[in-house]
Amino acid sequence: MIRSCPVVAGPHTFALSSAVRQPVRGIFSRMVRLRALFAALLLAIGVSTPLPAGAAGDRTVLWNIVTNCLDASGADYCTVCRWPRVDSACSHRSASNGATEVWAESADFVVLRDSKMCGCPEGFVHGLAIPRARVTGVEDPRRPDGIWAFAWAAARKRMGDDPAIALAVNPLAQRGQDQLHVHLLRLHGDAGRLIAQRAKDRVQSLDHVWKVAARRAAAEGLTDYGVLVVAHREGGFMVLVAQDSPEKLYTDWRCR
Repeated sequence: MIRSCPVVAGPHTFALSSAVRQPVRGIFSRMVRLRALFAALLLAIGVSTPLPAGAAGDRTVLWNIVTNCLDASGADYCTVCRWPRVDSACSHRSASNGATEVWAESADFVVLRDSKMCGCPEGFVHGLAIPRARVTGVEDPRRPDGIWAFAWAAARKRMGDDPAIALAVNPLAQRGQDQLHVHLLRLHGDAGRLIAQRAKDRVQSLDHVWKVAARRAAAEGLTDYGVLVVAHREGGFMVLVAQDSPEKLYTDWRCR
């Protein structure tokens, strides 16, 4: 089964006559090339979180969802929330057209389906664990210790005991949203070799990830860094920091 994305047509969609079809086709071709170039540029500068329709360039989308879209009980919910939950009463909503799919939630955290799953095979998994409180990212001293255990539990629920489960947070300079979000994904095939080449730490409790990561980053002279967490084969977890995006360095962060 493939999760498909919708093709959005505006109210002015119309059929072209043969007289104008050819020049329009040329214009469209140039537009496609420009869009491809723009997408490549976004990847090059590290903007890695695809946004719902109508949200390009908005770094507050995740915070907007957390504050306006999780509680669907309000009478004006479908108006206030731009991306309503798929299990809400708002009409014509699905995860493939920009609605919010919640995988897990508690009083402190929520896990959402990442829009990178759009168009992917059934086995591909990419989620986001997000605090309900305002926390900007890895640099924020308010970052909650408990988010790692919550994210790991949600990842195991989706992926079972897969040894390739990985959690990742990107550096400030290489993220697209200013609300902390932990990526839930799988390591790519070459990740083991790459991880073996890097200095890393082992923890028994996920509550120690932030402290250990900060200590390792300081030892490596990093003021902005990302964090990768994976299972250790002898028990506990490995914590690795990276100046670049650990999501892109070590994981299957997209299916195509």
